[in-house]
Order: sequence, then structure tokens, then C-alpha cells
Amino acid sequence: MYLKRIIDSELLDWSKSANRKPLLVRGARQVGKSSAIKALSTNFDYFVEVNFEEQKQVQTLFYGDLDPKTLCENLSVLYNTPIIPDKTLLFFDEIQACVPALSSLRFFYEKMPELHVIAAGSLLEFALSEIPSFGVGRIRSIFMYPFSFDEFLLANNETLLFEAKQKASCSNPLSSAIHDKLVLYLKRFLIIGGMPEVVASYIQNNNLLDCQNILDDLVVSFKADFAKYKQRVPVSRLSEIFDAVVNQAGGKFVYSKSATESNYKQIKEALDLLILAGLVIPVTHTSANGIPLGAGANPKKRKMIVFDTGIFQRLLGLNIAELLLDNQFSTTNKGAIAEQLVGLELIKSASCYQPQQLFFWQREALNSNAEIDYLVQKQMEIIPIEVKSATKGSMQSMYLFMNEKSRTNGVRFSLENFSVYDKVKVYPLYAVSNFLNER
Repeated sequence: MYLKRIIDSELLDWSKSANRKPLLVRGARQVGKSSAIKALSTNFDYFVEVNFEEQKQVQTLFYGDLDPKTLCENLSVLYNTPIIPDKTLLFFDEIQACVPALSSLRFFYEKMPELHVIAAGSLLEFALSEIPSFGVGRIRSIFMYPFSFDEFLLANNETLLFEAKQKASCSNPLSSAIHDKLVLYLKRFLIIGGMPEVVASYIQNNNLLDCQNILDDLVVSFKADFAKYKQRVPVSRLSEIFDAVVNQAGGKFVYSKSATESNYKQIKEALDLLILAGLVIPVTHTSANGIPLGAGANPKKRKMIVFDTGIFQRLLGLNIAELLLDNQFSTTNKGAIAEQLVGLELIKSASCYQPQQLFFWQREALNSNAEIDYLVQKQMEIIPIEVKSATKGSMQSMYLFMNEKSRTNGVRFSLENFSVYDKVKVYPLYAVSNFLNER
């Protein structure tokens, strides 16, 4: 069962564009890249799917001449399907397994631009890191993530609820009944996460325990994949660092607390591989003295979040009954899952055509624990974001930051309905996309 994704419209626009380039769909394993491309293929007369991991013999076609016409002739014969410009979608799946195929994409743009060529891969970033300038200006990338909360609502056929949420704002809050319904869906989403297989299971069976079993299977498969990352990094170290990211959620990542028998360099290498695989997303400290935020970034001070809340709660062993029944998310771990949710939603709700960076701020002074969970640049303004896992909480850090950095607007995400406190706009945790899309 294919559940529609917001990225579907972007893929369709690409297919209709007169000046398109070969498209590279990038993202972690199991986030739905291949399924979205197969859904796009229904708009074409013919579809040729080349999977370089399953069909290793096809790789030999790319070890010689990379002329697109020659490649298409051979692929057409091999798959017994016509490859005709404007009528055929040519899909290179698991393209990271055949680096020459990656190199061939630029020649399709240069010599056969009328053909629709799209590629994807589960560990694609590893191959790209080895050839970082292989297709500059000739290939377009699009970044895909697990389901967002908006997509989760639509998958549940809650179109009217989604539309009501999109129309709401801090000056136009929702009715308490609609707000409560959205909070209930949010709690389910925190437990289920956005992995397509898990979401599809929930839609079909409405069984949270089945979803937990699928999440456990996914965790096992992700860790089994660690062997593919880099041969000189032990699988046990990667697994240990991945678990450390989960256990240190909500605070700065401390290398010395992350592995028992590894030094800083070894831990950093393992962490960088997990980030490259898309399983871990860094949140980097910035001085926030001006834009762009990256100009004041300090990569030595980072927090880490896991790429999916469902995976996160399974690794952490949270009690799903408590998550469903607790209206405050008051414990430390539940607060961490709320912070993870907002960070992930900030990425998912932003442009899919460039990788998104996350930033946080902490006052760089002795005896100070003032911290802003996230900082976002909207137009020419830096906006501080605080995440509260309940409906109440002080905003001392928010006001300190605004005074110190001369900022006039702040945002708070919590379980409250839409509202405004002085200079701080309050959005529900389920409304990150509302904030980003608001002008």
C-alpha cells in the first residue's frame, strides 16, 4: 500500500519540467525513496528499474563506455523494455553500489537531457563523499525523510483536520476540541514515528503493538547495516555510539561518555558515519551574532537527535501507555522526545532541495545554564525557539536571549493551543509547519 507523500508533487513537477536534470533522491534507509519513485512511474508509458545491489551483473554495462545512448540500448535489451525520451522513466536504485553509474548521470544531462533519469540509494552519501564534485551543475538532489506529522494526518484520511490546522495561527487558535484531537494524533505519531512501513501498518491494523514490533525489526536491520559503513570501524563501536546518542538526548553530546574503549578520534569517526548515513542529525551550537547562523557555529559543541521518534522511543524503552496518557510529557525522556520531534519537523517542513542544518544556543558564560533549543533564520531575522513538553514553563532563557541579542520575536512549542505571550508566539507541538510556512 502506497501512502501519498508531500514530495510526490515535487517529483511530478520535476518530471514535467522542460529544463530538468537527472534527479538524485537522497535520504536514510527505508524512508520511502524507491516507493515514491515507483509511484511517479505510473505517469510514464514505460518504467525501467535498475537495482545495482540485486542485479550485480548489470554493473558491467557501466565499466566501459558511459555514452547514454549506448547504455540505454543495452539496458533496453536487458530489461526488454523500450527506453524512449519523454515516455520512459529510467530509475537507478541503490546506485551507490555502482560508482560508474553515478558518474554516468552527468552524461545523461549533457548528451540525453530529454530522457527522465532518476536515482536513489540507501547509503548514497558514502559514495558521494568519495566523489563530491562528480555532478556539480548537472544533477539535482532532493532530500527525503520519514513521514512528517502533516503527512501522517493525511495518511489517516484526516484531510479536514489537516486543513483546519493549516488555517490556524497565533491570532486564530483552534477550538479546544480540534486542538485535543490533534494532540491525540501527535501522541500516536511520537510513538509510531514516520517510517513508511510502520505508518502503513498502523493505517491498516490500528495496532500500536504491531508497530512496536516493526520498529524493533527496523532497529535490528539498521544495526546490521553498520557493517557496510566502513570496514575499519568495528560494528560494535558504531552500535555503541548510536546508543550513546539516544541516551544523551536533550543535552550536549559528550564524547567521553559515549564509548568505553575508544578515543576521541575513533568516536568522532563513528559518529560522522552515523550522520552521513542519515541516522543521526547534529544540532550545532552558534553564537547567533548574525546571519547566516552557520557563520557563528562551533562544531565542537553539538547535540544529537535520532532521525525518527519511533526509532528513538524504542531504543530508549519508553512506556507507550504513559506517552498516550500523560498530558504533560513531564519526565526528562518525554521532554527529549518532544525536542526531537520539533527538530525533525523543522527539517521535514523546510525545502527538500537542500540539506537542512539545525542550530542551538547556550550562553557562553560561567555559572549560566541559559539555552535555546533551536534557532531558525526566516528571511533576515533570527528567531529563537524553545520546546516545552508540557503546557506550562518559564521562558527565562528566551527573554535573556532576546535581550542579549536584541531580538524582537521568539517562538515556543508546547502542548498549548495557539497563543501569544508578549513578544513570544506559542505554537502547538504539532504545528511546526505552520510556523515555517507563516509569512
